[in-house]
Formats: sequence, C-alpha cells, structure tokens
Amino acid sequence: MASFSKARTALAELREDLTGEVLTPGDPGYDDARTVFNAMIDRRPAVIAQCETEADVVRSVRFARDLDLNIAVRGGGHSVAGMALNDNGMVVDLRRMHAVTVHPGSRSVRVEGGATMSHLDRATEPYGLATTGGRASTTGVGGFVLGGGSGWLDRLFGLAIDNLLGIELVTADGRTVLATSGENPELFWALHGGGGNFGIATALTLRLHELPAFAVAMALYLPKHGPEVIRVFREIMETGPPEAGGGVIYLTGQPEEFVPGHLVGKLACFVLLTYTGTEDDLRKVAQPLLALPHEAEAVQTMPYADVQCMIDDPPGMRNYWSAEYVPGLPDELVDVFCARADSMPVPTGTQHVLFPQGGAVADGPAEFPVPYRHAAWVAHPFGIWEEPVDDERCIQWVRDVRADVRPWSTGATYLNFIGEEGADRVEAGLGAENTRRLARVKAAYDPDNVFRFNHNITPDPR
Repeated sequence: MASFSKARTALAELREDLTGEVLTPGDPGYDDARTVFNAMIDRRPAVIAQCETEADVVRSVRFARDLDLNIAVRGGGHSVAGMALNDNGMVVDLRRMHAVTVHPGSRSVRVEGGATMSHLDRATEPYGLATTGGRASTTGVGGFVLGGGSGWLDRLFGLAIDNLLGIELVTADGRTVLATSGENPELFWALHGGGGNFGIATALTLRLHELPAFAVAMALYLPKHGPEVIRVFREIMETGPPEAGGGVIYLTGQPEEFVPGHLVGKLACFVLLTYTGTEDDLRKVAQPLLALPHEAEAVQTMPYADVQCMIDDPPGMRNYWSAEYVPGLPDELVDVFCARADSMPVPTGTQHVLFPQGGAVADGPAEFPVPYRHAAWVAHPFGIWEEPVDDERCIQWVRDVRADVRPWSTGATYLNFIGEEGADRVEAGLGAENTRRLARVKAAYDPDNVFRFNHNITPDPR
C-alpha cells in the first residue's frame, strides 16, 4: 500500500484531473454512490471515480495501480454478488457514460459502458430497431453483454454476444484497445462470455434488427394449474416460431390492476408470452394457454422498451439467485419444479422462473464460451425479499430449487444469473476447454489479475 502522504497527493491530483467526480467516505453523495441493486451488499470503497470519459477511466485505472488499490467496475450494479463494489479499494463508476448512438443505415448501435437497458431500448425504439437485451430496464448493458446476454428477443436474434460487433476497452495497464473480429480477435473471442476479466468496456457496438411490432400475452393461474400450464407453454416453445418467447413464473400476486383481489399476497402462476409481431399473430400462438382455466388475462401490443420495464424489481431489496440449465422439460421435472413452488417464500418478491431457449440461441456460433447455449430451458430461482430475518429461508429455498433440478441439468450455467458459487461454477459457465483458453487471454491482458471482482478467471499463460 502507498504511504498516506503519497495517497493524499495522488487523490488531490485525481480530483483535479477527472472530468467526473471523485468521492471518498464522508463526501456528500458517497453513500448513494455505493448503493447497488442487492441490498445485502454493504461495502465501503476508499475511492469512487464517477467517470464521464474514456480518459477518466484510463486515469482512474492508473491511479489505482499506482496506489496498489483493488479495482471494481460499476455499470448497472446488478451483480447479485455485489461485484460492482469492494472494500477499501477503487470503484470505477461508469454510470455517467451512458450515451447511445444509433446508426440506422448499418443497423448498429454504439453504447457507452455505463448505459442501462433503458438507455439502449429507448434510443433504438424510434427507428423500429432493437437487439437482445436483458429482462430489466435497469440492468447495465456492459456487464450483460460481456456475460453472454439472454433476454426476451434471444430466440429470434440470438444472445447479446451473437450481436456484438466491437468493444472499446481500457486494459489493466491503462491502455485503450479495440477488439473486433479483425482487430485483437482472440480478445474479442474472450469478451463473448468471459465477462469483465480483461478490462473495462467503455463502449460496445451491437448489431440491430428490425422490430416493427411487439406484443405480449399475460395470464394468471391458480398454482394447482401450474403443471398443465408449463406443459402447454413447453409445447408452444418446442413447436412454435422463434418470434415467441417469454417465461412461466410462480410469484406473489401484487396489488395491481391486472391481479384479482383473491390472489394479492398469494402464490400465483404467471405466464408472459412475448411475440415479435402483431397482436393477431400472438393470439393464435397464445390460444392454448388462454384456453386453460385462468384468473386474469391481457393480450396487447406494447412497445418493446415498455415490456423491458414490466418485471423491474424495486430498489432496496435483498437478493440471491441461481440457475440450472436443462436439455428438456420431461413431465417428471415439471412436477418436481411445480412442487417446489409450494415452499416458495410468500409474500415476498421471490420468483420461481422457467425461461425457454432454442431458436437462434441454439443455432448461434458454437465457438464462444457460453456452454449453456444448447440447453432448451433454464430454471432460475430468483430470491428477492425485504427483511434480513428472511435471509436464511430465502437463500435456502434457492438452493433447494437447484438441488431439485440438478438431476436433469446439463451442468452448464449462465454466469449473469448466479452469484459467487465457487471456481467450479465459473468453469461450468464457460466450459473447461474455454476456461483454459480464457486463462491465456487473461494472462496476456491482465497478468496481475487486477480485474478480479467478477466471475474470475485466473491468468495462466500455458
């Protein structure tokens, strides 16, 4: 560690040099700046650099390296493990860098590293264009894409990494590099699922697709109908067009207009069927679901950017999530999955989720380090609650879901869906052979493992 006098001088110079703000404990705004999505995370960085330019990021990395400070990188702050923060280190906060530049002629978009899904989706919407994004508007684009990127549009347009055209990166030694298929191609490959291990993404360029219309069908069912609902939904996903997506979610009924009073505060089975196309076409696809006994329904055309906000969770909640990927949904697994809903913590914000894959996800490039691509479904227990007294039961419930589903699991997982679950799970999210290759890329670009507040890859040049 640097001496106190050196650190004080360096901090004063950083404050002078940065276009953005520099916050330390006790400064106005410091506590707000260290608040992340998961309220279980309470860490106190020594310095938070609120960067506004790529030059600010370079300066901040060099400052941290000079003082031997650990570096965490913050975009949306949605990592369930709180990887956007550290204790007594440096946080490079990108949230002021959120410009989105749409190039409709080339159907591409340049997104700065601190932009959220809302920034991206609202910018592309006027052009009738979109790309695969996450399922919450406040998710950071950078971390989402670098981790692989699964969302409502992935069955039609592929994973987010399948639409990645280039990344502007600040490396561990404070250099700026561009990674594309033609420039630094090995680094570009590593950034297709390898996360933030190789540098700080200050901008990403993504492919856009035409999205002339988007529609959703929503229905609420009593929990006892869950097995039948999932079997019908399974049939739609397995035989229907890739334009159809969505998920089946057990949840607590909320006091909203769509939810009948007898389900408020009670366990319910919710289906969201998304469709890239018209409401009329969606109704044809959704008809078997709507023919089942249900308590509420809504079918309508909606702007895609609005759909992205539909299941946003409120800030200040405690979170613990995980995921298991399965090659199919045999009836026995459906029954086991639905039975676990009976012990789901209710009433909380916890969700018991099944998302489909297939389509363009399965057909995408096989060479990228995302071994979950060929699984047809993901079971995603999403624990979210308010009071610390519920920590143990909510976390245990998530683990119980994983244990239930594991006999059918492929063993692979999507790292953006899990917290800190150990090195074996990181390898499961990347693939064993890919992990060895990624370790060589890591050794080339971050041999000292400066960027280790992530699903970390240990540098190894062999």
